[in-house]
Amino acid sequence: MPDIRFRVHAADGQARRGEFTTTHGTVQTPAFMPVGTAGFVRSITPREIGLTGAQVILANTYHLSLGERLQAVKHMGGLHRFMGWNQTILTDSGGFQVFSLPERKITDDGVIFAYEENGEKVTLTPERSMEIQRDLGADIVMAFDECVEYPAEHEYVKRAVGRTTKWARRCRAVELQRHQFLFGIVQGGVYEDLRRLSAQRITEIPFDGYAIGGVSVGEGHDLMKQVVSMCAPLLPEDKPRYLMGVGLPEDILAAVALGMDMFDCVIPTRFARGGTLFTRTGKLRIQDKSYRKDRYPVDTGCRCYTCQTFSRMVLRYLFFSGDPLAETLATIHNIAFYQDLMSGIRDAIAAGGFEAFCEEWLRTYTLKKSRSKA
Repeated sequence: MPDIRFRVHAADGQARRGEFTTTHGTVQTPAFMPVGTAGFVRSITPREIGLTGAQVILANTYHLSLGERLQAVKHMGGLHRFMGWNQTILTDSGGFQVFSLPERKITDDGVIFAYEENGEKVTLTPERSMEIQRDLGADIVMAFDECVEYPAEHEYVKRAVGRTTKWARRCRAVELQRHQFLFGIVQGGVYEDLRRLSAQRITEIPFDGYAIGGVSVGEGHDLMKQVVSMCAPLLPEDKPRYLMGVGLPEDILAAVALGMDMFDCVIPTRFARGGTLFTRTGKLRIQDKSYRKDRYPVDTGCRCYTCQTFSRMVLRYLFFSGDPLAETLATIHNIAFYQDLMSGIRDAIAAGGFEAFCEEWLRTYTLKKSRSKA
């Protein structure tokens, strides 16, 4: 079995700065993964993603498991060639997407559902999820789990924890490609006893990394922090810790402080396509009329291509013109913003000043909002 070679180089409180290595390179942690749902991060080229400093991206098993898409990836020789991305790729198991479908039937064997795009009815089992991810060829593969929405009754979540454990063992028994690593997922909703139970059972299985799932399902920032504070201390210190589906900058900072290493979310790219951009002083809506003659860049402290080349005024003009370049430039900026945040986090942990970094970063980030309330 290959070794992901996770190393913690510095710690500041519970926050950790480290790295892990796959066949396609070394990933510095804490790390944020841009999301390429159907095999591509929308509105941006892989080269541009790399220039933002991203070292790992995520692809979606559910969307890529449709027959023609999966065959296309296999025909190209795997996701790396298909996506034009020669760095690390992680694929989720498809569980989150499947369990969010309105029409699905959960059994101990797996989940029966119909694809939203073509209505094709299929059964996704742990073994089938592993086979699809093996064919996709990602460096990191996620175990198939039962993701429970919030809120949910204790008894229901307890059954889901039991099923997730059984499925995790079945996933671990499937042989993957030699270069692939498999991560297990802790579930349990917002219930401390179930989170502890799930963490105990999942960490008994020899996975290459461990994730906290079942967050970003409507529970909010405070409950998310509560769940992470329950789970993170129960995960092995010598393995990467991944908080799935998170999120907003303030969520990431809080989770890093609690010991998490990896994050993903569609927020930066989805917001970008809608004209919402992240800056060090908060989010801005580029279509707002206040920017129609604004010659400043989106963020005066940002070194991305968008900020070095175009003004807010021009970006606003492109959005109102319906030019696809608008979404590309906004996406470049938002991904760069997130990668700059992660780089700042890593430097602050290494310097032993993470708490002060968080306080100052959040003070500046919420400055505009504070002034608007005054």
